[in-house]
Amino acid sequence: GGSGGGGTRKFFSFFFSSVIECLPEMFLSLPDAIPSADQIRITTSLKSQKGSVWTKNKSIFEYWEVEVTFRVTGRGRIGADGLAIWFTEEQGMEGPVFGAADKWNGVGIFFDSFDNDGKKNNPGVVVVGNDGKLLYDHQNDGSTQALASCQRDFRNKPYPVRAKITYYQKTLTVLINNGFTPDKEDYEFCAKVEDMVLPSQGYFGISAATGGLADDHDVLSFLTFQLTEPGKEIPKSDAEIPEKDKEKYQEEFEHFQQELDKKKEEFQKEHPDVQGQPADDPFETVSDRELRQIFEGQNRIHLEIKQLNRQLDMILDEQRRYVSAVTEEIAKRGAAVSGQQGQVSQQEIDTVVKTQEEVIKQVNEMKNAMADTLRLISGAQHPGSAAGVYETAQHFNDIKEHLHIVKRDIEHLVQRNMPSNEKPKCPDLPPFPSCLSTMHFFIFVAVQTVLFVAYIMYR
Repeated sequence: GGSGGGGTRKFFSFFFSSVIECLPEMFLSLPDAIPSADQIRITTSLKSQKGSVWTKNKSIFEYWEVEVTFRVTGRGRIGADGLAIWFTEEQGMEGPVFGAADKWNGVGIFFDSFDNDGKKNNPGVVVVGNDGKLLYDHQNDGSTQALASCQRDFRNKPYPVRAKITYYQKTLTVLINNGFTPDKEDYEFCAKVEDMVLPSQGYFGISAATGGLADDHDVLSFLTFQLTEPGKEIPKSDAEIPEKDKEKYQEEFEHFQQELDKKKEEFQKEHPDVQGQPADDPFETVSDRELRQIFEGQNRIHLEIKQLNRQLDMILDEQRRYVSAVTEEIAKRGAAVSGQQGQVSQQEIDTVVKTQEEVIKQVNEMKNAMADTLRLISGAQHPGSAAGVYETAQHFNDIKEHLHIVKRDIEHLVQRNMPSNEKPKCPDLPPFPSCLSTMHFFIFVAVQTVLFVAYIMYR
C-alpha cells in the first residue's frame, strides 16, 4: 500500500524478527494446536476445536509488518469457524473469538469462514479493534464493530493464501494474495484503517477455531518486520534473546523433535500396512485432468479481467483529469470572455464537459461489471459433485454475460466519442440501371415472336 504521493514500502527498512518455523520462539497456548517440522496445524477438521500460537516475547516495534502464509482446507462447500491474526497487549490464550480471548487490547484480523448473520458475505476478512472492553459480536460476524472489511474466499485454494498486514504511522493496511497463482507477490488490496492507535508493545499471535462444521487451519510461515521512518537511525540489536534463553529454547526444540520422532515410530508400528505405499497416484485421472483444465481456464480469465480492469482504471483517471482541466479553463475564461462569442464558446465547453461526465459514468459502470465478474471467478469452486458442476457452469454463464455487457459498453463508448466527421457511414449504393419503357418492351416481344415463328417454319 502507499501513502501520500508514492508507495511507502520502498522507503522502509526491514529487519527479520521471527519465523513460525522456529518453534522455540513461539508459545503453544492450547493442546489442539499441533506443530510439525514445516507447519503448525492450529486446528484439525474436527468439531469444536480451538488452537492458538503466540510469541513468547513482546514486540517493541513502533511500526511493523507481518506476512502470514496459511491454508484453510475442508471437504464441505462451507467451513467454520475461521482464523485470526492478532497484535495485542497480552497473549490471548484460550477464548471464544476464533480460539482466542475476548476483550483484547489491540487489533484482530479475522478470516471468517462461516456466515452467522445469513447475509451471504462470507468467507470474508474483518478488521476489529478493541480497547479491552469490547465483546465481540458473533451473531453479526463482527459487522457492527468492523473498522474495515473485504470479501475474499480463502478456502481450498490450490496455492497457500498470503496476508500482508502493515502498521505504519497509525495506518493499518491489509493486502491478500488469494492463492490462485504461485506468484507470491500477487497481492490485492483488502482493507485500510486510518488513525488507528495500537499498544506500543504487544504480542503477535494466530488462532483458529471450528464449530459444527470444521476445517483444517494450517500456518506455514509467520514473518515479522520492523518498519523505520526515513532518516531515523536503525535501532541496535539490544533486544536480542540472551544466550541462556537461546540454549533453553534449543533444548526445548530438540526435546520436541525427539517426541515427534517417537510418535512417528509408534504410528508406523501401529499401522504397518501404511508403510511403503505411495502418497499420491503418479497418474492423472480423467476427472483430475478436467478439474485442472477448468482451473487453468478460470485462472487465465481471471488474469485477463484483472488487466482489463486496470486499463479501465487508467481510462477513468484520464477522463477525470480531462474534466478537471476543462473546468479550470471554464473558470479562467469566464471572467475574461463576454458577449455572444463568449456564450457560444461556453456552450461548447459545457457540451464537452457533459460528454466527458457521461464517459466517466459509463466507465464506472464497466468497472462495476468487471468487479462483479472478478467476484464470480474468485467464488467459483472446483466441481466435486453434480451441484458443483452446475454451480461452475452457472459461474461461466454469468462471466460470459458480463463480458458481453463490457464489450457492448466499450463499442457504444467508442462510437459516442468518435468525432462527427469520423463516424462510419454506410457505403453508397451503386447506380441502378434505368427501367425498361413499355414501348421497348412490346418491340422486344414482337421481335422475339417473329424469330420464333420463322424458326418453326424453317424446321
